Amino acid sequence: MAHEIKIWQVDSFAKEAFKGNPAAVCVLREELSDALMQNIAIENNLSETAFILMRDGKAPLLRWFTPMFEIDLCGHATLAAAHIYLSELEQSADEVEFDTKFVGPLKVVKKAGSNTDNYVMNFPSRAGDEVGVEEIPAFVLDALSTKKPVEARQSRDLMLVYECEDDIRAIDPDFQTLAQYKDFIIVTAPSDDPQYDFVSRFFCADDGIAEDPVTGSADCTLAPYWAQRSGKKKMLAHQISKRGGVLDIEIIDGDRVLIGGDAVTVLEGIFKI
Repeated sequence: MAHEIKIWQVDSFAKEAFKGNPAAVCVLREELSDALMQNIAIENNLSETAFILMRDGKAPLLRWFTPMFEIDLCGHATLAAAHIYLSELEQSADEVEFDTKFVGPLKVVKKAGSNTDNYVMNFPSRAGDEVGVEEIPAFVLDALSTKKPVEARQSRDLMLVYECEDDIRAIDPDFQTLAQYKDFIIVTAPSDDPQYDFVSRFFCADDGIAEDPVTGSADCTLAPYWAQRSGKKKMLAHQISKRGGVLDIEIIDGDRVLIGGDAVTVLEGIFKI
């Protein structure tokens, strides 16, 4: 008999279908091999597939796989996983704390009084180290734009700060060239729209996904930079990919970032393997 695994697809950081960033969520009642989880992620062919392993007497274990490899942290797939956990598995609960393999516990709270499925995630801050723009490989900068960034930071991701929003919108990457660079790349600038504090885009050519639509984990690096630059602890971020997404950001306790957004379920099914 085939082994059946429940699966959902969720559009994260979106109030309606076909916006934000899609992620698959699989709920496991027993452990699967890494190879099988990787094959499921390949079959889904989304930027991330989240796996929630339900465990008796323990917090659920959350892991994330791209079509290429397991990743240490993923914002939109965490939001998707929390949405499924709280709307499908534990409907009476309003928060969940996941165990993770790489970054410790991650707590997600459903926002009280929200008329949509809005959640707030508690993530680690990754401020990154200042890097001279001249230290960045020229092929990376040339593959992004004829404009050069004015600042750079290095955490898990390389963050490049540009002068204005038009610079970010004009970036038309040479993804074949960028695939030679192993780090994920964030590009960011102040927002032209006064309702947002900053804009960003996120490129992961080496990951098999050229541009990620909305990237919660990127705000672990974006948030401390823009908080320091603006003097604000609470901010509204706009990721200006084709699908687009809006993220509520707040710096707390110096080394944590609250990242909030909506989620909507668009698909439900069963994997038979």
